[in-house]
Amino acid sequence: MAEHQDVTYETDRRVATISFNHPEELNTWRPAMEMAMRAAMERAAADDEVRAIVLTGKGRAFCAGASLQALAQRAQGVSVLPPHDRRPGDLEQRYSYLLAIPKPIIAAINGGTAGVGFCLTLYCDIRFMAETAKLSTAFAQRGLVAEHASAWLLPRIVGPMHAADLLYSARRIDGCEAEKIGLARCLPTEGFLQAVQDYAAQIANHSSPRAVRLMKQQLWEAQHQTLAEATHWSEDEIVKCRDTEDYAEGSAHFLEKRAPNFTGR
Repeated sequence: MAEHQDVTYETDRRVATISFNHPEELNTWRPAMEMAMRAAMERAAADDEVRAIVLTGKGRAFCAGASLQALAQRAQGVSVLPPHDRRPGDLEQRYSYLLAIPKPIIAAINGGTAGVGFCLTLYCDIRFMAETAKLSTAFAQRGLVAEHASAWLLPRIVGPMHAADLLYSARRIDGCEAEKIGLARCLPTEGFLQAVQDYAAQIANHSSPRAVRLMKQQLWEAQHQTLAEATHWSEDEIVKCRDTEDYAEGSAHFLEKRAPNFTGR
């Protein structure tokens, strides 16, 4: 396991687990942690042996939002926001690069989550939440609007009414309610991270990485396409699939009743 001051990075069964590593401060957000997470994500994206990524927090929190120091500075009228670096591309924004990583990113929401921590989970492909974990958008109770495009992402995940409820009230919900509204799948707190890693390993070792990579792209692009455009793209990609190693292996392992050995090509 490779350690970083702000995150840890470990791999097992073709799964990279990236963990926020300030448990004594509930993994509150800071610039160094943001940079460390991005470096870890880029490392996982570049590693052909990694086929799925789990994002979680050490200790009893996932990420409790802005640090107390940042909140104090805000209260004193001191700007703690980074300089505007506005770029035109949808996948070039501050956290939207997560959507462009060509591997599934699975949020393991193990404990307290709020503010920017909440936003980060929205950029993950799949979210699991421990039944006793607590999650809040927090913004309305801090005098802030919905940050980091959460007002765009959240309604697409849970629908407009649930999104308005979570944003306007900033109330805390647990894993059971998160599952009811479609925000996350709820798992028992005991053995939570192991269960999420097992799920990620299932994808990493039994699904074609090429297929998963392209399906992740399909899911994103479909939000901007017409039905006809999405249909035509899928038809074009199906033709390309038939000449790949993963397509041949997909048929072979099924017929031979054995575990797959996908290459990603």
